[in-house]
Amino acid sequence: MEENKEEIEVKDVIQVDNELLDNITNLIKEKASDSLLNLFADLHPADIAEIINHLNYDNAEYAFLLLDSETASDVITDIDENLREKILQNIDAEKISTIVDELETDDATDIISDLPEEVAKEVLNSIDEEDSEDVKELLKYEEDTAGGIMSSDFVAVKDHETLRAAIREVRNHADDFEHIYHIYVLKDSGELVGIVSLKSLLVNPLRTSITSVMEEDLIYVTPEIDQEEVANIMQKYDLVAIPVVDENKKMLGRITIDDIVDVIQEEANEDLQKMAGLSEEPESSDSIFRISKIRLPWLIIALGIEFIGVILLSKYQFVLERVTIAAFFFPILLAMGGSSGNQAAIVMVKGLGSGDIWLKESLKKLSKELFVALLNGVVISVILFTLTYLFFDDTAFLFVLALTVIFIILFATMLGATIPLVLKKFNIDPAVATGPFVSTMNDILGLLIYMTFVTLFIIH
Repeated sequence: MEENKEEIEVKDVIQVDNELLDNITNLIKEKASDSLLNLFADLHPADIAEIINHLNYDNAEYAFLLLDSETASDVITDIDENLREKILQNIDAEKISTIVDELETDDATDIISDLPEEVAKEVLNSIDEEDSEDVKELLKYEEDTAGGIMSSDFVAVKDHETLRAAIREVRNHADDFEHIYHIYVLKDSGELVGIVSLKSLLVNPLRTSITSVMEEDLIYVTPEIDQEEVANIMQKYDLVAIPVVDENKKMLGRITIDDIVDVIQEEANEDLQKMAGLSEEPESSDSIFRISKIRLPWLIIALGIEFIGVILLSKYQFVLERVTIAAFFFPILLAMGGSSGNQAAIVMVKGLGSGDIWLKESLKKLSKELFVALLNGVVISVILFTLTYLFFDDTAFLFVLALTVIFIILFATMLGATIPLVLKKFNIDPAVATGPFVSTMNDILGLLIYMTFVTLFIIH
Protein backbone atom coordinates (compact mmCIF):
# COMPACT_ATOMS: atom_id res chain seq x y z
CA MET A 1 0.00 0.00 0.00
CA GLU A 2 1.49 3.29 -1.02
CA GLU A 3 1.83 5.77 1.81
CA ASN A 4 0.50 9.28 1.19
CA LYS A 5 2.99 11.92 2.09
CA GLU A 6 1.93 15.45 2.84
CA GLU A 7 4.23 18.01 1.34
CA ILE A 8 5.50 20.45 3.94
CA GLU A 9 6.22 23.93 2.63
CA VAL A 10 9.08 25.77 4.28
CA LYS A 11 9.28 29.45 3.44
CA ASP A 12 12.66 31.09 3.33
CA VAL A 13 13.47 34.09 5.46
CA ILE A 14 14.22 36.90 3.03
CA GLN A 15 15.89 40.25 3.27
CA VAL A 16 13.64 42.98 1.96
CA ASP A 17 16.01 45.34 0.15
CA ASN A 18 15.94 47.96 -2.59
CA GLU A 19 16.65 45.42 -5.33
CA LEU A 20 13.65 43.28 -4.37
CA LEU A 21 11.42 46.35 -4.08
CA ASP A 22 12.56 47.56 -7.51
CA ASN A 23 11.72 44.16 -9.02
CA ILE A 24 8.27 44.16 -7.45
CA THR A 25 7.65 47.76 -8.52
CA ASN A 26 8.52 46.83 -12.12
CA LEU A 27 6.15 43.85 -11.99
CA ILE A 28 3.38 46.13 -10.75
CA LYS A 29 4.06 48.68 -13.50
CA GLU A 30 3.82 45.89 -16.07
CA LYS A 31 0.64 44.56 -14.39
CA ALA A 32 2.36 41.16 -14.22
CA SER A 33 -0.04 39.87 -11.58
CA ASP A 34 0.74 36.17 -12.13
CA SER A 35 4.47 36.71 -11.69
CA LEU A 36 3.83 38.83 -8.61
CA LEU A 37 1.59 36.17 -7.05
CA ASN A 38 4.20 33.49 -7.78
CA LEU A 39 6.77 35.60 -5.98
CA PHE A 40 4.44 36.19 -3.00
CA ALA A 41 3.62 32.46 -2.82
CA ASP A 42 7.14 31.76 -1.60
CA LEU A 43 7.10 34.51 1.03
CA HIS A 44 5.91 34.60 4.61
CA PRO A 45 2.93 36.92 5.17
CA ALA A 46 5.08 39.12 7.41
CA ASP A 47 7.54 39.58 4.53
CA ILE A 48 4.72 40.46 2.15
CA ALA A 49 3.48 43.03 4.66
CA GLU A 50 6.98 44.52 4.95
CA ILE A 51 7.20 44.81 1.17
CA ILE A 52 3.78 46.50 0.96
CA ASN A 53 4.80 48.92 3.73
CA HIS A 54 7.75 50.07 1.60
CA LEU A 55 5.78 50.62 -1.60
CA ASN A 56 4.06 53.86 -2.53
CA TYR A 57 0.33 53.90 -1.90
CA ASP A 58 -0.89 53.00 -5.41
CA ASN A 59 1.53 50.07 -5.72
CA ALA A 60 0.77 48.93 -2.17
CA GLU A 61 -2.96 48.87 -2.89
CA TYR A 62 -2.45 46.98 -6.16
CA ALA A 63 -0.26 44.35 -4.48
CA PHE A 64 -2.65 43.87 -1.57
CA LEU A 65 -5.74 43.49 -3.75
CA LEU A 66 -4.05 40.63 -5.65
CA LEU A 67 -3.93 38.50 -2.49
CA ASP A 68 -6.58 35.88 -1.78
CA SER A 69 -8.67 36.38 1.37
CA GLU A 70 -6.71 33.92 3.50
CA THR A 71 -3.32 35.44 2.64
CA ALA A 72 -4.72 38.96 2.90
CA SER A 73 -5.96 38.24 6.44
CA ASP A 74 -2.46 37.10 7.45
CA VAL A 75 -0.88 40.16 5.84
CA ILE A 76 -3.24 42.95 6.85
CA THR A 77 -2.46 42.86 10.58
CA ASP A 78 1.22 43.60 9.86
CA ILE A 79 0.62 46.47 7.44
CA ASP A 80 1.38 49.96 8.73
CA GLU A 81 -1.73 51.31 10.43
CA ASN A 82 -1.90 54.49 8.37
CA LEU A 83 -1.44 52.63 5.08
CA ARG A 84 -3.91 49.92 6.13
CA GLU A 85 -6.56 52.53 6.87
CA LYS A 86 -6.14 54.06 3.38
CA ILE A 87 -6.29 50.68 1.65
CA LEU A 88 -9.43 49.65 3.54
CA GLN A 89 -11.15 52.89 2.52
CA ASN A 90 -10.90 51.84 -1.14
CA ILE A 91 -12.03 48.23 -0.71
CA ASP A 92 -15.68 47.27 -0.88
CA ALA A 93 -17.35 45.91 2.26
CA GLU A 94 -17.76 42.43 0.75
CA LYS A 95 -14.00 42.04 0.24
CA ILE A 96 -13.31 43.33 3.75
CA SER A 97 -15.85 40.87 5.15
CA THR A 98 -14.10 37.89 3.54
CA ILE A 99 -10.80 39.05 5.04
CA VAL A 100 -12.25 39.72 8.50
CA ASP A 101 -13.94 36.30 8.48
CA GLU A 102 -10.47 34.70 8.41
CA LEU A 103 -9.20 36.67 11.41
CA GLU A 104 -9.31 35.88 15.11
CA THR A 105 -11.70 38.11 17.02
CA ASP A 106 -9.06 40.45 18.49
CA ASP A 107 -7.53 41.14 15.07
CA ALA A 108 -10.98 41.45 13.50
CA THR A 109 -11.88 44.02 16.14
CA ASP A 110 -8.76 46.08 15.33
CA ILE A 111 -9.63 46.13 11.64
CA ILE A 112 -13.32 46.96 12.08
CA SER A 113 -12.56 49.73 14.57
CA ASP A 114 -10.60 51.53 11.80
CA LEU A 115 -13.50 51.42 9.33
CA PRO A 116 -16.06 54.18 8.76
CA GLU A 117 -19.17 53.53 10.84
CA GLU A 118 -21.44 52.58 7.93
CA VAL A 119 -18.85 50.18 6.44
CA ALA A 120 -18.20 48.65 9.86
CA LYS A 121 -21.93 47.94 10.31
CA GLU A 122 -22.10 46.34 6.86
CA VAL A 123 -19.09 44.15 7.60
CA LEU A 124 -20.46 43.09 10.99
CA ASN A 125 -23.73 42.10 9.32
CA SER A 126 -21.87 40.08 6.67
CA ILE A 127 -19.54 37.97 8.81
CA ASP A 128 -20.45 34.91 10.87
CA GLU A 129 -23.13 35.82 13.42
CA GLU A 130 -21.23 34.42 16.41
CA ASP A 131 -18.03 36.22 15.38
CA SER A 132 -20.00 39.42 14.83
CA GLU A 133 -21.39 39.30 18.36
CA ASP A 134 -17.92 38.65 19.78
CA VAL A 135 -16.45 41.60 17.88
CA LYS A 136 -19.28 43.90 18.98
CA GLU A 137 -18.56 42.91 22.58
CA LEU A 138 -14.82 43.60 22.20
CA LEU A 139 -15.49 46.99 20.60
CA LYS A 140 -16.95 48.15 23.93
CA TYR A 141 -13.52 48.16 25.56
CA GLU A 142 -10.86 50.86 25.31
CA GLU A 143 -8.21 50.07 22.71
CA ASP A 144 -5.25 50.06 25.13
CA THR A 145 -6.82 47.88 27.83
CA ALA A 146 -6.85 44.13 28.44
CA GLY A 147 -10.36 44.01 27.03
CA GLY A 148 -9.22 45.88 23.94
CA ILE A 149 -6.45 43.40 23.07
CA MET A 150 -8.02 40.14 24.24
CA SER A 151 -9.48 37.49 21.95
CA SER A 152 -12.76 35.79 22.75
CA ASP A 153 -11.46 32.64 21.00
CA PHE A 154 -10.46 30.07 23.60
CA VAL A 155 -10.92 26.37 24.31
CA ALA A 156 -12.97 25.64 27.42
CA VAL A 157 -14.57 22.63 29.10
CA LYS A 158 -16.89 22.31 32.07
CA ASP A 159 -15.48 21.22 35.43
CA HIS A 160 -17.39 17.90 35.36
CA GLU A 161 -15.78 16.78 32.08
CA THR A 162 -12.85 14.40 31.45
CA LEU A 163 -9.65 14.78 29.45
CA ARG A 164 -11.36 13.01 26.56
CA ALA A 165 -13.81 15.90 26.28
CA ALA A 166 -10.95 18.41 26.47
CA ILE A 167 -9.10 16.72 23.61
CA ARG A 168 -12.33 16.70 21.59
CA GLU A 169 -12.69 20.46 22.13
CA VAL A 170 -9.10 21.07 21.03
CA ARG A 171 -9.72 19.10 17.83
CA ASN A 172 -12.96 20.95 17.16
CA HIS A 173 -11.25 24.32 17.32
CA ALA A 174 -7.84 23.42 15.87
CA ASP A 175 -8.63 24.98 12.48
CA ASP A 176 -10.38 28.03 13.93
CA PHE A 177 -7.87 29.14 16.57
CA GLU A 178 -4.32 29.98 15.54
CA HIS A 179 -2.79 29.39 18.99
CA ILE A 180 -3.99 26.94 21.63
CA TYR A 181 -1.85 26.94 24.76
CA HIS A 182 -4.31 25.96 27.49
CA ILE A 183 -7.76 24.52 28.07
CA TYR A 184 -9.80 26.64 30.47
CA VAL A 185 -11.98 24.86 33.01
CA LEU A 186 -15.28 26.62 33.73
CA LYS A 187 -18.26 26.10 35.99
CA ASP A 188 -21.69 25.95 34.36
CA SER A 189 -22.01 29.64 35.22
CA GLY A 190 -18.91 30.43 33.15
CA GLU A 191 -16.70 31.11 36.17
CA LEU A 192 -13.04 30.22 35.58
CA VAL A 193 -11.84 27.61 38.10
CA GLY A 194 -8.69 26.19 36.51
CA ILE A 195 -6.32 25.82 33.58
CA VAL A 196 -5.06 22.62 31.94
CA SER A 197 -1.91 22.53 29.82
CA LEU A 198 -1.67 20.60 26.57
CA LYS A 199 1.04 18.46 28.20
CA SER A 200 -1.47 17.23 30.79
CA LEU A 201 -3.75 16.05 27.99
CA LEU A 202 -0.98 13.90 26.56
CA VAL A 203 0.43 12.27 29.68
CA ASN A 204 -2.77 11.38 31.56
CA PRO A 205 -5.46 8.74 30.83
CA LEU A 206 -8.44 9.93 28.80
CA ARG A 207 -10.93 9.07 31.54
CA THR A 208 -9.15 11.31 34.05
CA SER A 209 -11.34 14.04 35.53
CA ILE A 210 -10.37 17.47 34.25
CA THR A 211 -10.39 18.90 37.78
CA SER A 212 -7.78 16.40 38.99
CA VAL A 213 -5.08 17.75 36.62
CA MET A 214 -6.02 21.42 36.37
CA GLU A 215 -3.96 24.22 37.90
CA GLU A 216 -6.05 26.10 40.45
CA ASP A 217 -3.57 28.88 41.28
CA LEU A 218 -4.76 31.25 38.60
CA ILE A 219 -3.14 34.40 37.28
CA TYR A 220 -5.70 36.49 35.43
CA VAL A 221 -6.58 40.08 34.59
CA THR A 222 -9.77 42.08 34.32
CA PRO A 223 -10.72 43.87 31.06
CA GLU A 224 -10.15 47.44 32.30
CA ILE A 225 -6.47 46.88 33.20
CA ASP A 226 -4.02 48.84 31.04
CA GLN A 227 -2.27 46.80 28.35
CA GLU A 228 1.17 47.81 29.65
CA GLU A 229 0.34 46.33 33.06
CA VAL A 230 -0.81 43.12 31.34
CA ALA A 231 2.55 42.94 29.56
CA ASN A 232 4.39 43.39 32.87
CA ILE A 233 2.35 40.61 34.50
CA MET A 234 2.98 38.18 31.65
CA GLN A 235 6.68 39.01 31.66
CA LYS A 236 6.91 38.61 35.44
CA TYR A 237 5.29 35.16 35.48
CA ASP A 238 6.67 33.95 32.11
CA LEU A 239 3.20 33.39 30.67
CA VAL A 240 2.37 32.62 27.04
CA ALA A 241 -1.32 33.39 27.59
CA ILE A 242 -3.42 34.97 30.33
CA PRO A 243 -7.20 34.74 30.86
CA VAL A 244 -9.39 37.83 31.09
CA VAL A 245 -12.30 37.61 33.55
CA ASP A 246 -14.99 39.93 34.90
CA GLU A 247 -15.57 40.84 38.55
CA ASN A 248 -17.28 37.45 39.10
CA LYS A 249 -14.37 35.56 37.49
CA LYS A 250 -16.53 34.76 34.47
CA MET A 251 -14.26 33.97 31.53
CA LEU A 252 -14.34 36.70 28.88
CA GLY A 253 -11.33 35.93 26.72
CA ARG A 254 -7.57 35.48 26.66
CA ILE A 255 -4.49 37.45 25.73
CA THR A 256 -1.65 35.60 24.01
CA ILE A 257 2.05 36.32 23.84
CA ASP A 258 1.93 37.47 20.19
CA ASP A 259 -0.44 40.27 21.22
CA ILE A 260 1.84 41.22 24.11
CA VAL A 261 4.87 41.50 21.83
CA ASP A 262 2.90 44.04 19.81
CA VAL A 263 1.96 45.87 23.02
CA ILE A 264 5.58 46.05 24.17
CA GLN A 265 6.65 47.54 20.84
CA GLU A 266 3.71 49.95 20.84
CA GLU A 267 4.41 51.13 24.39
CA ALA A 268 8.12 51.51 23.67
CA ASN A 269 7.38 53.64 20.60
CA GLU A 270 4.88 55.69 22.59
CA ASP A 271 7.39 56.32 25.37
CA LEU A 272 10.06 57.33 22.86
CA GLN A 273 7.61 59.83 21.35
CA LYS A 274 6.90 61.31 24.77
CA MET A 275 10.60 61.36 25.72
CA ALA A 276 11.17 63.46 22.63
CA GLY A 277 8.35 65.76 23.70
CA LEU A 278 5.94 64.59 21.02
CA SER A 279 2.29 63.62 21.08
CA GLU A 280 1.30 60.09 22.06
CA GLU A 281 -0.27 59.74 18.61
CA PRO A 282 2.01 57.99 16.07
CA GLU A 283 3.50 60.15 13.34
CA SER A 284 2.44 57.82 10.57
CA SER A 285 0.64 60.51 8.59
CA ASP A 286 1.94 61.51 5.18
CA SER A 287 0.89 65.13 5.77
CA ILE A 288 3.72 67.45 6.79
CA PHE A 289 1.12 69.80 8.27
CA ARG A 290 -0.30 67.08 10.51
CA ILE A 291 3.17 66.06 11.71
CA SER A 292 4.03 69.71 12.29
CA LYS A 293 0.83 70.10 14.30
CA ILE A 294 1.97 67.26 16.57
CA ARG A 295 5.47 68.63 17.17
CA LEU A 296 4.98 72.39 17.11
CA PRO A 297 3.15 72.85 20.45
CA TRP A 298 5.99 71.24 22.37
CA LEU A 299 8.56 73.36 20.56
CA ILE A 300 6.58 76.49 21.43
CA ILE A 301 6.46 75.42 25.09
CA ALA A 302 10.21 74.78 25.04
CA LEU A 303 10.77 78.18 23.39
CA GLY A 304 8.75 79.89 26.12
CA ILE A 305 10.71 78.23 28.90
CA GLU A 306 14.05 78.95 27.21
CA PHE A 307 13.02 82.60 26.79
CA ILE A 308 12.94 82.79 30.58
CA GLY A 309 16.63 81.90 30.38
CA VAL A 310 17.21 84.84 28.03
CA ILE A 311 15.53 87.19 30.51
CA LEU A 312 17.61 85.68 33.30
CA LEU A 313 20.82 86.27 31.36
CA SER A 314 19.86 89.88 30.71
CA LYS A 315 19.75 90.42 34.48
CA TYR A 316 23.36 89.26 34.66
CA GLN A 317 24.59 91.42 31.79
CA PHE A 318 26.99 93.26 34.10
CA VAL A 319 28.59 89.92 35.02
CA LEU A 320 29.22 88.98 31.40
CA GLU A 321 30.64 92.45 30.69
CA ARG A 322 33.19 92.07 33.50
CA VAL A 323 33.89 88.33 33.12
CA THR A 324 33.61 87.72 29.37
CA ILE A 325 35.25 84.31 29.70
CA ALA A 326 32.11 83.10 31.48
CA ALA A 327 30.11 83.12 28.23
CA PHE A 328 32.47 80.60 26.62
CA PHE A 329 31.33 77.80 28.94
CA PHE A 330 27.55 78.10 28.56
CA PRO A 331 27.31 75.19 26.04
CA ILE A 332 29.34 72.83 28.24
CA LEU A 333 27.44 73.59 31.45
CA LEU A 334 24.00 73.39 29.84
CA ALA A 335 24.89 70.14 28.07
CA MET A 336 26.11 68.57 31.33
CA GLY A 337 22.91 69.59 33.11
CA GLY A 338 20.61 68.44 30.32
CA SER A 339 22.37 65.10 29.86
CA SER A 340 22.47 64.34 33.59
CA GLY A 341 18.82 65.24 34.05
CA ASN A 342 17.68 63.16 31.09
CA GLN A 343 19.75 60.16 32.21
CA ALA A 344 18.12 60.20 35.65
CA ALA A 345 14.64 60.81 34.23
CA ILE A 346 14.85 57.99 31.68
CA VAL A 347 16.12 55.52 34.30
CA MET A 348 13.30 56.53 36.66
CA VAL A 349 10.61 56.36 33.96
CA LYS A 350 11.81 52.90 32.88
CA GLY A 351 11.83 51.65 36.47
CA LEU A 352 8.37 53.02 37.23
CA GLY A 353 6.94 51.64 33.99
CA SER A 354 8.30 48.12 34.51
CA GLY A 355 7.47 48.04 38.21
CA ASP A 356 11.13 47.76 39.26
CA ILE A 357 10.76 50.99 41.27
CA TRP A 358 7.86 51.50 43.67
CA LEU A 359 6.78 54.89 44.98
CA LYS A 360 7.41 53.82 48.57
CA GLU A 361 11.02 53.06 47.60
CA SER A 362 11.48 56.45 45.93
CA LEU A 363 13.51 57.97 48.79
CA LYS A 364 16.03 55.15 48.58
CA LYS A 365 16.28 55.56 44.80
CA LEU A 366 16.66 59.34 45.08
CA SER A 367 19.46 58.89 47.62
CA LYS A 368 21.25 56.58 45.22
CA GLU A 369 20.83 59.08 42.37
CA LEU A 370 22.21 61.83 44.64
CA PHE A 371 25.44 59.95 45.30
CA VAL A 372 25.79 58.97 41.64
CA ALA A 373 25.36 62.64 40.68
CA LEU A 374 27.92 63.73 43.25
CA LEU A 375 30.48 61.23 41.97
CA ASN A 376 29.82 62.14 38.33
CA GLY A 377 29.98 65.86 39.15
CA VAL A 378 33.35 65.56 40.89
CA VAL A 379 34.86 63.52 38.04
CA ILE A 380 33.55 65.89 35.33
CA SER A 381 34.67 68.98 37.27
CA VAL A 382 38.20 67.61 37.68
CA ILE A 383 38.42 66.80 33.97
CA LEU A 384 37.04 70.24 33.00
CA PHE A 385 39.39 72.04 35.40
CA THR A 386 42.39 70.15 34.00
CA LEU A 387 41.49 70.85 30.37
CA THR A 388 40.70 74.55 30.88
CA TYR A 389 43.84 75.10 32.99
CA LEU A 390 45.87 74.42 29.83
CA PHE A 391 44.28 77.42 28.06
CA PHE A 392 43.28 79.88 30.80
CA ASP A 393 45.35 81.17 33.70
CA ASP A 394 42.46 82.53 35.80
CA THR A 395 42.62 79.94 38.58
CA ALA A 396 39.89 81.54 40.68
CA PHE A 397 37.43 81.43 37.80
CA LEU A 398 38.34 77.84 37.01
CA PHE A 399 37.60 76.78 40.61
CA VAL A 400 34.21 78.50 40.35
CA LEU A 401 33.60 76.72 37.03
CA ALA A 402 34.44 73.33 38.55
CA LEU A 403 32.21 74.00 41.56
CA THR A 404 29.39 75.07 39.23
CA VAL A 405 29.62 71.79 37.28
CA ILE A 406 29.22 69.76 40.48
CA PHE A 407 26.14 71.70 41.58
CA ILE A 408 24.54 71.72 38.12
CA ILE A 409 24.89 67.94 37.76
CA LEU A 410 23.58 67.43 41.29
CA PHE A 411 20.50 69.59 40.86
CA ALA A 412 19.81 68.44 37.28
CA THR A 413 19.99 64.78 38.27
CA MET A 414 17.68 65.26 41.24
CA LEU A 415 15.23 67.25 39.13
CA GLY A 416 15.23 64.57 36.42
CA ALA A 417 14.69 61.82 38.99
CA THR A 418 12.04 63.65 41.00
CA ILE A 419 9.65 64.84 38.27
CA PRO A 420 8.66 61.29 37.15
CA LEU A 421 7.98 60.35 40.80
CA VAL A 422 5.77 63.41 41.32
CA LEU A 423 3.83 62.71 38.12
CA LYS A 424 3.39 59.05 39.08
CA LYS A 425 2.12 60.12 42.51
CA PHE A 426 -0.64 62.11 40.80
CA ASN A 427 -1.40 59.27 38.33
CA ILE A 428 0.11 61.15 35.37
CA ASP A 429 2.18 59.15 32.88
CA PRO A 430 5.80 59.83 33.96
CA ALA A 431 7.14 59.40 30.42
CA VAL A 432 6.17 63.01 29.73
CA ALA A 433 8.87 64.10 32.22
CA THR A 434 11.62 63.28 29.75
CA GLY A 435 10.33 65.70 27.13
CA PRO A 436 11.31 69.34 26.79
CA PHE A 437 10.48 70.13 30.43
CA VAL A 438 13.49 68.42 32.01
CA SER A 439 15.96 69.80 29.46
CA THR A 440 14.61 73.35 29.48
CA MET A 441 14.21 73.53 33.26
CA ASN A 442 17.78 72.28 33.63
CA ASP A 443 18.96 75.03 31.26
CA ILE A 444 17.39 77.72 33.44
CA LEU A 445 18.63 76.07 36.63
CA GLY A 446 22.15 75.78 35.19
CA LEU A 447 22.24 79.43 34.13
CA LEU A 448 21.01 80.56 37.53
CA ILE A 449 23.61 78.50 39.43
CA TYR A 450 26.43 79.59 37.11
CA MET A 451 25.66 83.31 37.16
CA THR A 452 25.07 83.27 40.93
CA PHE A 453 28.43 81.61 41.63
CA VAL A 454 30.31 83.92 39.25
CA THR A 455 28.65 86.94 40.91
CA LEU A 456 29.37 85.76 44.46
CA PHE A 457 32.90 84.47 44.04
CA ILE A 458 34.33 86.52 41.15
CA ILE A 459 32.53 89.89 41.03
CA HIS A 460 32.27 90.35 44.78
